[in-house]
Amino acid sequence: MTVTTPDGARPFPPLPGVRHRFVDIGGVRLHVAEVGQGEPVLLLHGFPQHWYAWRRVAPLLSDRYRLIIPDLRGFGWSDAPAHGYDTGTRADDVLALMDALELPSVRLIGHEWGAWVGFMLCLRAPERFRQFLALNIVHPWPLHHRLAPQSWRFWYTALLEAPLLGRYLLRHRPGFTRYLLRRGVVDQSVWGGGALEEFVSSSAEPGAARAGEALHRAFALRDVASLALGRYRKLRLSTPTHLLTGEHDFVLPPSVLPGGERNADALRTTAVPGCGHYLHEERPEVVARAALELFETPA
Repeated sequence: MTVTTPDGARPFPPLPGVRHRFVDIGGVRLHVAEVGQGEPVLLLHGFPQHWYAWRRVAPLLSDRYRLIIPDLRGFGWSDAPAHGYDTGTRADDVLALMDALELPSVRLIGHEWGAWVGFMLCLRAPERFRQFLALNIVHPWPLHHRLAPQSWRFWYTALLEAPLLGRYLLRHRPGFTRYLLRRGVVDQSVWGGGALEEFVSSSAEPGAARAGEALHRAFALRDVASLALGRYRKLRLSTPTHLLTGEHDFVLPPSVLPGGERNADALRTTAVPGCGHYLHEERPEVVARAALELFETPA
């Protein structure tokens, strides 16, 4: 299935077997890449990436599953409205997309901001998510005495969330985005083949730059306050979940992950040796193996 990009938009990077479509979810049009056949798996990207973030994982799963890989609002080839980058609205987008595609339930994989939305989705609508593989994110119940000493690691988010400054950096200072992507991996060779510049260029689009700023500011103003005040403490995660992080994750090291088991029926965490914040880039085979193990375990 060949779909042309909107007028003036960058061409889609190539990935064998991928089908592209655009789905209207009520005033916002999302780009969706699909590959494979079988039961549906929804993959949600993090920052500063888009659907192409899953290019290494998709070939390892598409022989068993139908992979549905959207660009979340503001990123890639999806619409970038002025508002709606808070976690609640982004979760609404995912549920609306599932409704539009007539998907009563899916298996879920998410990285970073996509994984954070994934946790909120599983808490809000557990009946729609069969299992959840989360990458490089903290769960909603971190132990504050473990997380607080690591807060210095989020220095760059203060720049991104600042009004006008965040979008300026993404739009006009591509070295900043390159730094974040390179800092996020141990093995720099994963950014070969033009992948690094694909994500840098995409992040520099005016709408994406504004979205990147708004995303970080919304998290700082709403989600951080909810975490600090313990507003998730009464919520329980019933979706079987496996949380993977990199041993050298420069944002969220493995030491911040304990604690979530108290609020979950089936949550386990694993630190993957020798890699960083972009597990799906550095260890796609580990991500795929974890997904297959989780998805194919009898309930």
